[in-house]
Amino acid sequence: MTFRIIAILMIIFGLAGCAVTSDPGLRRLAKTDIDLVTDAYIDEQEALCRELTIKLYKRNPLELQRQPGMTISRRLQQLFQRPRALHFTELNSETGTNAIELALSDDFHGDRVFALMTGITSMLDASYGGRTEYFMLDSLSADRLTKSARNLEIVLWRLKHRGPSADTPWLLTNSLDPEQPNLSFERLFGKMIALQDMMATISNGGEQRNINRVVQGIASAALFPLGI
Repeated sequence: MTFRIIAILMIIFGLAGCAVTSDPGLRRLAKTDIDLVTDAYIDEQEALCRELTIKLYKRNPLELQRQPGMTISRRLQQLFQRPRALHFTELNSETGTNAIELALSDDFHGDRVFALMTGITSMLDASYGGRTEYFMLDSLSADRLTKSARNLEIVLWRLKHRGPSADTPWLLTNSLDPEQPNLSFERLFGKMIALQDMMATISNGGEQRNINRVVQGIASAALFPLGI
């Protein structure tokens, strides 16, 4: 495609922005098949994040009480409102991997569930370039998507193994109690990781050779920062 054609398309979609926003038919015309798949993946990740937030609060009810009068529904509104506004004073405006580190640090005395989910949600947003919807001229970063998947693996490990003591994690997740086993957190994270890895493969034309992988032990792994 020549530069002239690309420029014309950019002008057309720029002028049609308002119409595309209001007309579902025009919105679909402005999307490729990959755009539609990407939109579906973004929606599914948000649904999984909502489910994870609710499950974490039910497993760790004391975290919600760190903000007097706070409710799960209010937290969901804060985390998943559109457009996103994930810079919160109670977290020192930290987002992404910084908020995740805050949630699992010894010195933090706030709502760890909220800090963690602010970090995960904003990290996933960054992996999609800060967009909640994709159109024809938008592009994905396989590298950011892959790094976010590895970060989720690291977070899952830290949730199980990091806390004030060896036997007490900062946040309760899975339970291996033979009377009431609960591996639902493991499954949720598994779905989120799989979605990110699959989207990375799709965005990279089915090949992984352009994705920069870092091989290291997960116990000592540092979270990968994601830039938009």
